[in-house]
Amino acid sequence: MRSLLPLSIVLPAKNEAAAIGRTVAGIVAHCPQVEIIVVNDGSTDNTAQVAQEAGAKVISHPYSKGNGAAIKTGARTATGEVIVFMDADGQHDPADIPRLLAKLDEGYDMVVGARDRASQASVGRSLANGFYNRLATYMTGHKVEDLTSGFRAVRADKFREFLYLLPNGFSYPTTSTMAFFRAGYGVCYVPIKAARRIGKSHINLVKDGVRFLLIIFKIGTLYSPLKLFAPVALVMFLLATGWYGHTLLSQGRFTNMSALLYTGGVVTFMMGLISEQITALMYKDGN
Repeated sequence: MRSLLPLSIVLPAKNEAAAIGRTVAGIVAHCPQVEIIVVNDGSTDNTAQVAQEAGAKVISHPYSKGNGAAIKTGARTATGEVIVFMDADGQHDPADIPRLLAKLDEGYDMVVGARDRASQASVGRSLANGFYNRLATYMTGHKVEDLTSGFRAVRADKFREFLYLLPNGFSYPTTSTMAFFRAGYGVCYVPIKAARRIGKSHINLVKDGVRFLLIIFKIGTLYSPLKLFAPVALVMFLLATGWYGHTLLSQGRFTNMSALLYTGGVVTFMMGLISEQITALMYKDGN
């Protein structure tokens, strides 16, 4: 029912003492005798102790480095050929792990648990994720059902190729997904239902809202920057042409605004071309 390849399950955890024991126990019940690694990201409670008592191998950061940094630590520590990443707060159901692994057996390199609308934490979060998914679909040309889900199974050797790209913060799912698409690796989605987390979320909507907006630009720079820059350049060119037509008919002259918009359009397009070349170099020779 699950992949025969050696399996490691990695859970980044910060102050998750209320949930981590139950999460690890659920994994053991559904996937016995697998390597379970809890990366304790500078917790101030007894997360590490509870995880260890539940049967997990615990790696502790001396201070909080971020969710992405915990993921990287777990990926470097894992001994399995397949790694499953899950949240430690009880949102992800361990019973879904075999479903993700079954897709890996079909030849995919990354399988992501795609949350339904009812599983979104809030209406705002749902709208933001929907926008990210549509933008990523446009950029890649492939249907992206859940760009930011932290529940995913990957082939360890391929995932480690992109560790240097992963941020230390919360946007590691976006980065890894776009990197796999760019490298031509197979990515698919399995529908899941995510439960409400146990305990308090570590995401601050005001502080992290700006950070998540940067995901939009990361999507472009990790896949095909020209797809992001070219439409902006085209809009500026059309605005410049429209304004030039207006001022020519009404004033009989070419204005500085038209010149500024034309120049901005050309510069934006050239930035896209340069970024495209830089992105290509990032993936040269399999990193």
